[in-house]
Amino acid sequence: MIKFYTTLIFTLFSCTVFAQNLNGPRIQAMANAGVAMQDIWTLKNNAAGITSIENTAFAIAYENRFSVKELSTKSAAVVIPLKKYSLGASFQSYGSPVYQELKSGLSLAKAFGENFSTALTLNYHQLSIQNYGNTSTFSFQVGFQYQVFKNFWVAAHAANPNKSQYTETESNTLPALYQIGASYTFTDKLLVTSEIEQVVDGKLDFKTGLEYKIAPFLALRGGTSVNTFQQFGGFGILYQKINLDFAISSHPILGYSPQIALGYAF
Repeated sequence: MIKFYTTLIFTLFSCTVFAQNLNGPRIQAMANAGVAMQDIWTLKNNAAGITSIENTAFAIAYENRFSVKELSTKSAAVVIPLKKYSLGASFQSYGSPVYQELKSGLSLAKAFGENFSTALTLNYHQLSIQNYGNTSTFSFQVGFQYQVFKNFWVAAHAANPNKSQYTETESNTLPALYQIGASYTFTDKLLVTSEIEQVVDGKLDFKTGLEYKIAPFLALRGGTSVNTFQQFGGFGILYQKINLDFAISSHPILGYSPQIALGYAF
């Protein structure tokens, strides 16, 4: 049974590069096109987006990827606004005791006026494979967001441009990822976001999504990605300072991945 799960996890992992990165259900519901968005979960996507958070915020999330328990992901994020900077921290656990990845990140973001922000993130990765031991490595991310005019943002982000790899498994190099994108808020009810994502030595993908607030406390979301073609959907509920978000994605071969998150702003 252990051998079966090991084979299954390695097979799915090789088919879903960066799939275990949890962007939070709000961003996932919009096809993970979050590089130009402002949200606590942009800590995973482009930490420059956390500079818009005015109060300390905390969120936790869980994803049951492809409805396989052994591929579940648990994640937490916290953002603390300081005088001139915003500090963010995140933690993520992916997999099972047979094959497990842990990722911790520390982000420092700074806003230059109201139109430009940038951020640097340092990540610590740990890989554990049953009967094979543990290994670890570091990577970094850098990104920016720029408000071209009111309600229209453009952004760019690079993750692991130096192609860090695990010290004991040289063939398991962390992918290098580049993203550019934009978001536009048409009204106080409608947000549209899009991005182009390139994994080095991998595929080029285009993703787009939208969020529509049917009430001040309720938002509906949807999106699609081109390569691989996937569909996304979800909703968000805001009650006072509490956020409840849900998303689900559909892979044409591997099936559905539901995700839920709970957040609180102090």
